[in-house]
Amino acid sequence: MSPNNWRSSLFFLLLLHFIISSSNPHPQFPCNQPHHNSLYPFCNTSLSTTTRAQSLISLLTLNEKIQQLSNTASGIPRLGIPPYEWWSESLHGIATNGPGVSFNGTIPSATSFPQVIVTASAFNRTLWNLIGSAIAVEARAMYNFGQAGLTFWAPNINIFRDPRWGRGQETPGEDPMVASAYAVEFVKGFQGGNWGGGSGIGNGFGGKRVLEESDGLMLSACCKHFTAYDLEMWGKYSRYSFNAVVSEQDLEDTYQPPFRSCIQQGKASCLMCSYNAVNGVPACADKDLLEKARDKWRFKGYVTSDCDAVATVFEYQNYTKTAEDAVADVLKAGTDIDCGTFLVRNTLSTIKQGKVQEEDIDRALLNLFSVQLRLGLFDGDPIKGQFGRLGPQDVCTSEHKNLALEAARQGIVLLKNDKKFLPLKKGVDFSFAVIGPLANNASLLGGGYTGIPCNPKTPFEGLQEYRKRTSYSAGCLDVPCDSDAGFKEAIHAAKKADFAVIVVGLDATQEREDHDRVSLLLPGKQMALVASVAAASKNPVILVLAGGGPLDVSFAEKDPRIASILWIGYPGETGGRALSEIIFGDFNPGGRLPMTWYFESFTNIPMNDMNMRADPSRGYPGRTYRFYTGNRVYGFGHGLSYTNFTYNIMSAPTKLSIPTPFKVDSIKNILHQAGDIVDYLRIDEVTSCDSLRFSVEINVMNVGDMDGSHTVILYSRVPEIMKGAPKQQLVGFNQVHTVSYKSTSTSILVDPCTHLSFANDYGERILALGDHMLLVGDVKHFVSVETN
Repeated sequence: MSPNNWRSSLFFLLLLHFIISSSNPHPQFPCNQPHHNSLYPFCNTSLSTTTRAQSLISLLTLNEKIQQLSNTASGIPRLGIPPYEWWSESLHGIATNGPGVSFNGTIPSATSFPQVIVTASAFNRTLWNLIGSAIAVEARAMYNFGQAGLTFWAPNINIFRDPRWGRGQETPGEDPMVASAYAVEFVKGFQGGNWGGGSGIGNGFGGKRVLEESDGLMLSACCKHFTAYDLEMWGKYSRYSFNAVVSEQDLEDTYQPPFRSCIQQGKASCLMCSYNAVNGVPACADKDLLEKARDKWRFKGYVTSDCDAVATVFEYQNYTKTAEDAVADVLKAGTDIDCGTFLVRNTLSTIKQGKVQEEDIDRALLNLFSVQLRLGLFDGDPIKGQFGRLGPQDVCTSEHKNLALEAARQGIVLLKNDKKFLPLKKGVDFSFAVIGPLANNASLLGGGYTGIPCNPKTPFEGLQEYRKRTSYSAGCLDVPCDSDAGFKEAIHAAKKADFAVIVVGLDATQEREDHDRVSLLLPGKQMALVASVAAASKNPVILVLAGGGPLDVSFAEKDPRIASILWIGYPGETGGRALSEIIFGDFNPGGRLPMTWYFESFTNIPMNDMNMRADPSRGYPGRTYRFYTGNRVYGFGHGLSYTNFTYNIMSAPTKLSIPTPFKVDSIKNILHQAGDIVDYLRIDEVTSCDSLRFSVEINVMNVGDMDGSHTVILYSRVPEIMKGAPKQQLVGFNQVHTVSYKSTSTSILVDPCTHLSFANDYGERILALGDHMLLVGDVKHFVSVETN
C-alpha cells in the first residue's frame, strides 16, 4: 500500500471510529465479549458476588491493585476492564460537583429538587423516599448515556449543630431522629427500593422491589460525613485539621444515630469518612470508628475518604510522621478508597517498608468490587440489563418536576402571618412589586451541590404568572448588599405597587462548603432595604427569606409593617411557582423548621465547642432544641398554617411495667442510682424492648376555614431528676391531610428503649424510671415506667 493510500485508509478508520463513538454515547463496560463468561469467573453471573470479586482480585498485579485505590480507578485493558469514576453527586438532584457527572451530552439537564434542609421541613418520609427514587431514575438514565457513574456520594446526614455552618443547608437539620429517618428513606429510594421495572420504566415508582439479586443495587448511595463533621472554616479552625472533641454521651445520642440508621435500616452501600479528627484520631484512620460500622452495625459496602482526606492525615493534621504511615493507618483502619491520589502515589513504598501487606489492599478491593458487582457493572452490556431502557425520556419528566414542586410546597415555612394577611385574595386585581437580590436570579436558589435544572422559575417569574402587573427591582446589586445605591429604585417600585414582596437572605457567597458564616443577621444592607421598602409600601409587606442557615430576623418579627414572613430556603427549580401558590392560597403551607433559629448573640459561642448539653458553670447554653437553654427567634418545629389545629390523645398507656428477667442476675446490678434515688435502667440490660412498644393514637381537628396538610409532631420528656437528659426529644412525626372543620387521626409508634431513653456520661443508653411526659401541641400525657 502506498503511503498516500495508507494515510487515507487511516483517516477513514479514525473518522469512522469518531462517528460510531459520537452516535453511541453509552458507557464502556467490562465483560463485553461472549467468551469472557468462560474465560473470567468474575464475569460469570451464576457465581456469588464474593466469589466473583475474589476471582478478579486474584488476577491483578500489585500495581493494578494500587491503581484501583483512587476515585478515578484505572482501567485494566488486558482483562477488558475500562476505567471507572467513583465520584458522582446527587444530593438533591444530579449535581455538577463530581467528575463522574457531565451535562455535555444527550442529557443537558436534570430535575433540581429543593435543597435537603427544605425537603426536611416537610417532615414527610414518603416524599423523601420518592425524591431518592426520582433522582435514581435520572442518574441511571445519565449513566446509560455515558454522563454519570453508578456510585453517588449522598446523602449528607451530619447534624446541623451550629447555625453558622456553611453546609447545614445540605442536611436534614438538627434532630438526630429526623436525620435518621431522612437517611433511611432517601437511601432506600435511591438504591432501588421502589424500582418497579417492566412497565414502570417511565417512572420507577410504585412497584415492589424486583432487583435481580437479593443484594443487587440500582445505584449506590453514600452516608457522609462520618463523623461529627460540621465545621468548614471558622476563625483559626479548618475542617482539614479540626479535632472534634466529642463526649461518648454526645456521640451516642446525637452524632452517630443518623449513620447507624443509614446503615442498619437504609442498607447504604457506601460510607464516607470525614476530614476532621474525632478525639484526636482522624476519622479515616480511626479503626475503632470504622470497625464499629462494619462489625456492630453490619455495614456492607465500601468506605471512601472525603476528597484528599487521606492526604490530610499526614499533611494537615500531622497525625503521622510519614506519608507511608498515613497510608498504613487508613488502610488498616478500614478506608477502602481515597478520593484523591495519595494512596496511588504512596502505597507501593508503604508495602516495600513492610507497613502494609498486599492482603490489606485485597480487603479494600473486595469491598470495592463487591459493590460494583452488586450494581451489575460486570454483568455485560448495561443497555441490555434491568435498567437499560432508561434514557433522556426519563429525565426532567413532568412527574419529576411535579414532585419537585410538591417538595417545595411542603417545605416552605410560614413563620409569621399577622391578622391572617396571607393568603391574598385572587379575585382582586392589584399590582405587585417584587424586590430583592434573590427575587429574580434562579441560579442563586439551588443551594450547594446543584446541577443544571430543567426549567427554573424565580419568585418574580412565579408571581408574574399570577399578576401581570408585577414589577421587579433588585434593591441590592447582589446578596452581600454592600451598597444602598439601588434602594431609591426599590422604594419607588414599592410606592407605586399595591403590595410588595421582598426576597432577601443567603446564597453561596454567605454559606457553602469551605465557608461558614460569622453572623446570623441578614448580609450587608439587606435589613435596611427591608425596612426602607416596608416604610414606603402602601400595605404591610411580605418578607421572603432564602438560604439554608437560620437568620436573626427578630426585627421583622416585631415590625407590624411586615405582615408575613415566609422561609423558602433553597427551593430548587420550582420554588418560584410554589411560593406564588402559597401567597395566593392555592396551597396551604405546612412546613416546619427542622432547626432552631437563634439570636445574633449565639455567635459569641465558640463554633468549635462540640458539646450538646448546656453547662451553666461556664455560661454555655447548649445546642439545638433538645438542650439549648437560651431564647430563640423561632424554635425547632415552628411553622404556621392558614388554618388552626387542635389535638387530642385518644389512646396511650399510662403505665409500662418492665418484666424480669433482666440480662444480669441481681436486681442490684440493674437499678442504678442518681443521688439517693433509684431511677434508671441501662437499655442493654433490658430484654423486653420489643414488647414495651406501644402506639399513641392522636386525633387532629382542623378548626379553620381551609383544608391543608399538617405535620403532627410527638415529643417526650423524661422525669426532671435525670442529669444530662434532653429538655425534650422527638418521638415521631406523621403528616396528615385535614379538611376544614373535620378531624382526622394518626398513630405514632413509641419504642421506649429508643424514644424515651438518652445516653449517660459513658455513652450508654438509659431509660429513666418514673413519669415520662408525651407532648403533642399543648396536650400532655404521662406514662409511668416501672419495674416488676
